[in-house]
Amino acid sequence: MYEKTQAQLLKDKLFLSRKNGRLISDDAVLSAADEFCEGYKAYLDNAKTEREAVKAAIEIAEKAGFSEYVQGKEYKAGDRYYINNRGKALALVNVGIESADKGTRITAAHIDSPRLDLKPNPLYEELELALFKTHYYGGIRKYQWPTVPLALHGVFAKTDGSVVEVNIGEDEGDPCFVVNDLLPHLATEQAKRVLAEAIKGEELNILVGSHPFKDDDISERVKLNVLKILNEKYGITEADFLSAELECVPAVKACDIGFDRSMIGAYGQDDRVCAYPALMAAVDTKMPTKSLITILADKEEIGSDGNTGLNSAFLKYVVYDLATMQGVDCTVALRASKCLSADVNAATDPTFQDVMERRNAAFLNYGVVITKYTGSHGKSSTNDASAEYVGEIRAMLDNAGIVWQTGELGRVDLGGGGTVAKYVANLGVDVVDLGVPVLSMHAPFETTAKFDVFMAYKTMSEFAK
Repeated sequence: MYEKTQAQLLKDKLFLSRKNGRLISDDAVLSAADEFCEGYKAYLDNAKTEREAVKAAIEIAEKAGFSEYVQGKEYKAGDRYYINNRGKALALVNVGIESADKGTRITAAHIDSPRLDLKPNPLYEELELALFKTHYYGGIRKYQWPTVPLALHGVFAKTDGSVVEVNIGEDEGDPCFVVNDLLPHLATEQAKRVLAEAIKGEELNILVGSHPFKDDDISERVKLNVLKILNEKYGITEADFLSAELECVPAVKACDIGFDRSMIGAYGQDDRVCAYPALMAAVDTKMPTKSLITILADKEEIGSDGNTGLNSAFLKYVVYDLATMQGVDCTVALRASKCLSADVNAATDPTFQDVMERRNAAFLNYGVVITKYTGSHGKSSTNDASAEYVGEIRAMLDNAGIVWQTGELGRVDLGGGGTVAKYVANLGVDVVDLGVPVLSMHAPFETTAKFDVFMAYKTMSEFAK
């Protein structure tokens, strides 16, 4: 039998070793990961916008015994409630055995994703075609969005106070929509543009109709016919677009990727790939020692501003309500609390390795990623987690046998990014980013590894304890 040398034994003891999780996990773990991700794929298909993500999460939570929060009601250990913030953000609370002044456990993910929003006055006709004008939301690579089948999701809020939900392009038999692009034969001048301007923002116009209303005496007959269809189906007029929130997202279902089915491809995995494990950890946590607060937030992709983003008082008042109910000080509760900012990191792509610094990069199938800091260049605009808190999370992961890795968002001077971590940290909470590595992040179709998704769920379940 081969015996290791003294140097090899010392290397095993002292060197940092990272291994592919699929090589070091048994079949039971891999099967559990596959099973967990079936529910995740279903959630992705039902939650392509922040409104739909909240609605789907509430349905799952209510089946697990959560009920809507009632101001002034006394909740005891083991009780579960949720706070619905305007249908676009959600807080789930598992009341723990200890009171809030001993600290809470907060898991914060976001449920908005890059997309094409319709402008307030979007519908127009040109060359007897009807189109929508859009304003892209979040950090997209604009050239990726033409020629992708799109679905229309959102709401019309009418002046009579009614709200009409819209979802066109997802069901079999539904029409889809598309942003067109030039054929290569006529794209000589376009091809001279730099990649960032290959498609400009004002060129992201969505084709929605070509059939004219049959009346020879009016103009804009195709636009009129589109409005006629919308009026008959939803009872809206063109003016109702002014108070609508309508989003165009890829009309594609979540699917397995690879001959081995080890990966998932879908739109919106940043950051629902962390939101779903956080949600299911809350559902599966029965009697936590410390109260567990799970936040599914809106607006992260555009800076977390607004009353449904985490740069608002939403989280603070969730903690305040819990602390007040238990007769303790909210400030004390926040300072004693700890948080996982559950957000993704970039996985290293074999084709584009040069944007990563390999020793500090994340890889598919190597487990959840601890991201000590995000920001850009000189750590600008980031929460830089303390060494003590990172050490605490390391110990938790190792003791639970969870496969994990660390990562930065690319090489130092190439870019960077942000998460909700700094907004939670601003409340006095210890927080670190931890999430799933993603290929093609912010694209209309992103890829993750099933193993990593399952490790995220195990991490958030362990954190909840």
